[in-house]
Amino acid sequence: MSVATKSIEEVQNDIIDDFDLLDGDRESTIFYIMELGQELSALDEKHMVDENLIKGCQSKVWLTTEFEDGQIIFKADSNTDITKGLISLLIRVLNGRSPQEIMNAELFFFDKIGMNGVIGSQRSNGFASMIKQMKFYALAYSAKN
Repeated sequence: MSVATKSIEEVQNDIIDDFDLLDGDRESTIFYIMELGQELSALDEKHMVDENLIKGCQSKVWLTTEFEDGQIIFKADSNTDITKGLISLLIRVLNGRSPQEIMNAELFFFDKIGMNGVIGSQRSNGFASMIKQMKFYALAYSAKN
């Protein structure tokens, strides 16, 4: 995996532009998120174990990492399409970045695309748990190096 070519902010702005095309239509937004989830590569079954589960998610979300050339590579899967779509958005923003970039990332796209109004509080809490886990991995890699 190569160094991310766009900044975290640029990728988030791209996501906001993608969702702007849906013009706030709730049904289209949910369908689009589910489509994004279907595009995420399935996680190998051997990684779908309890220690890779993200705590605080209503659905099951497994997250694994690799550390290559100073960058964190995230892989994830979920038992629901919408949750898989949400984690795929985070991977799009944070994948292939240094631990420092991930720890310092201000993730604003979720609010800008009005996601709270689309997915409800349970999934919003789960999304926050996904971010927390990804930043925790970044902190752990940062401490190791």
